[in-house]
Amino acid sequence: MAHRPFVMWPDKRLRTPAAPVEAVTDDVRAIWDEMIDAMETMPGVGLAAVQLGVMQRLAVVDASEERGQAVRMANPEVLHASVKLNGHDEASPNLPGVWARIERPRAVTVRFMNADGEMQEQDFVGLWATSVQHQIDHLNGRMYFDHLSKLKRDRLIAKARKAKR
Repeated sequence: MAHRPFVMWPDKRLRTPAAPVEAVTDDVRAIWDEMIDAMETMPGVGLAAVQLGVMQRLAVVDASEERGQAVRMANPEVLHASVKLNGHDEASPNLPGVWARIERPRAVTVRFMNADGEMQEQDFVGLWATSVQHQIDHLNGRMYFDHLSKLKRDRLIAKARKAKR
């Protein structure tokens, strides 16, 4: 299935917090399906709806080795984060050709509305936790490189511009 194009940095939608989802409908399920297709074509381990220009608080995460284990989330929020940090190389199809090592909590507990429209709490560890936090950042109008110093962020964006030429 084809998916809508990725919103490219510096599109202002990537800096705009997404709207809460009131209920899980067939439209929401269709968006999740499209997001999973987009995530698989990257390939990536997560995607937020805003990355495709859909300004709703929807995310999908699949950091499984065998794939096909995507967790669909509406209105995800971190309830608890571990003190211990993990570093992972993070990237985004919204700013292709670059990545950066980002330190985030190793484990998080997240509350979200699941595919059945029910509130759920789930623990995520390792790459799963990194991806969930990365997607929540997108839903809040933040990019992974916002976790870098201004100097490193500016260098990363300049490198991406150069790679685009």
